[in-house]
Amino acid sequence: VAITTRLLVSHLSGIRHYEKDITKVKEEKDKANRAFKLTKPCQDKEQKEGKGLEKTDPAKPRKEHEGEIKSRNTKPGRGDKEFEQEEYYLKEKFESVIESLKIFKNDPLVFKPGDQFLYSTYGFTLLSAVVERVSGQKFTDYMLKMFRDLDMLSTVLDDNEAMIYNRARCYIYNKKGRLVNAPYVDNSYKWAGGGFLSSVGDLLKFGNALLYSYQAGQFKNTDGRLLPGYLKPDTVAMMWTPVPKTEVSWDRDGKYAMAWAVVEKKQQYGCCRQQRHYASHTGGAVGASSVLLILPEELDSEAIDTGLVAPPRGVIVSIICNMQSVSLNSTALKIAREFDKEKWAQ
Repeated sequence: VAITTRLLVSHLSGIRHYEKDITKVKEEKDKANRAFKLTKPCQDKEQKEGKGLEKTDPAKPRKEHEGEIKSRNTKPGRGDKEFEQEEYYLKEKFESVIESLKIFKNDPLVFKPGDQFLYSTYGFTLLSAVVERVSGQKFTDYMLKMFRDLDMLSTVLDDNEAMIYNRARCYIYNKKGRLVNAPYVDNSYKWAGGGFLSSVGDLLKFGNALLYSYQAGQFKNTDGRLLPGYLKPDTVAMMWTPVPKTEVSWDRDGKYAMAWAVVEKKQQYGCCRQQRHYASHTGGAVGASSVLLILPEELDSEAIDTGLVAPPRGVIVSIICNMQSVSLNSTALKIAREFDKEKWAQ
């Protein structure tokens, strides 16, 4: 089979995640698909009848809403099956990303590449190896240089040996429901899929750089006043274009694109539910949770043509907490909508 970088970046490669048992993986996927099919008719019926739907505040599918209620009534970090996988807690130090490929390189693919979606941290480990070979640099050096270019000076490797100023302690709930320090892990096996430490401020800089790049090409008559974005507008648009056959566990409205979950602008019926275009991604690690959400402003032609405003235009929400298994995407979306609503009210 052939596995391309596009398949890797959209989690369509078939490479396993932390679960080694392919039978279990397929069973879980089938169960999730059946549950989604059961909730889908209810969602479609509600959209057609306009029940409980507001124009500017999209209603959540029933299953997601029930999940939020359940998470509020239970302690974070308990009952999360993914964190029961042994490989989350690896303590072996790998000297290069090429070396860390040995963890999964001889394991069978879960499915033929391109056929199905399966979120895979190891797919991004392989992607980092591609970056290392193409750039001729260690992946970590390549990324740290990029972070410097983006002025993300607080973003560093999550290296246990390094003395990192203001590094936060991470926490989990143990089996007895007590808050304890998160166990020691070494992230050198997954730098690309969860091996960096950052700050809220740095993530906002990252979001602004992407949003600027996305919008810069839309503005006219700037008389050369606008510097080019870090990426080309077409590149960000491609990264934020949903890929067929993908899905997103933390946002039922979304599809996976290229390393981002994306919700497209959509309205099926007049005076009914509207979907705004936004891109987001959550992060989960041993003892920590995070989200970065970008809600681009819908620019009108006058703003674009006159050049009276400049990019980036929109709302960016970044949340980091030192607690495992905290669902943050819906919270980030609510915050983004409040700021967006306030802006249009002025």
